[in-house]
Formats: sequence, C-alpha cells, structure tokens
Amino acid sequence: MTLTIKLTKSTFKKLESEWYNYHHTLKEIAKLREEIMNPYQPEEINHEGGQSNLPSQPTERMATRLTTSKQLNYLTEIVDAIERVYNALPDAYKKMARLRYWNKNGKLKWEGVAIETGVSERQARRWRNEIIQATGEVLGWR
Repeated sequence: MTLTIKLTKSTFKKLESEWYNYHHTLKEIAKLREEIMNPYQPEEINHEGGQSNLPSQPTERMATRLTTSKQLNYLTEIVDAIERVYNALPDAYKKMARLRYWNKNGKLKWEGVAIETGVSERQARRWRNEIIQATGEVLGWR
C-alpha cells in the first residue's frame, strides 16, 4: 500500500511552475555546467602555504565542483523528476502536458487544451493534478 501525501497549495504551484520552466531549467543547467567546467577565475590561490581541500588533479577538481554544486544538483533533480513522470505518462497526458506547459506559442488556456486533447476542461485539469502530484511524489515534496 502506497501512502499518497497531499501537496500543499504552495508546493503544487511551485511544481507546476517547474513544469512551465522545464526548458529554461535545462538551459540553466547547461550554463552552470559550462561555468563549473570552464571557470572564469583561476582556482583560489592558497597564500597560506597549507594544503587545499580540493584534489590536485584538474579533472578531479572539476568532478568535485560538478558533484558538490547545490544549485546544479537541485535543478538536475527537478528536471529528472519531470522527465521521469513525463516518460511514464499515457500519450494523451503527454499531449496535454506539452500543450499546457511547453507550447511555443504561449500557454494555452484550459479550454484550448481540452479542445486539442479531445477531453473536457475538467478532465484536463484532473490530468494536470495527477501529473503534478506524481512529480511531487518523485521529488518527495509535500
């Protein structure tokens, strides 16, 4: 038996905003990775003469920076959750998600989403609720 945690209103809104911003977040992740792998400033210079806590090999240093970036890890976790939920959806749900969240012509209103998917507005909103709930469960948010 799985226990479903009811999402708070603010969590629901945050998760839905992550769906809207999915493509922007992908770009942000790519930018962060690029900045970490090719820093503008040289590594911190240790003027004290003691050992640094970073590995001495450049590749190891880069790997350490990539794995310890809280922002990069946070954004990657969100993107992975969205992709996991999206890939598990039935085709009709996927179409609804693409129309509502990833439409290049701007956000469709529920009426337009319903017409395009061939379901009622109420059903389209139920699907949205299920998608956002599943995303929250994958992330462990409440």
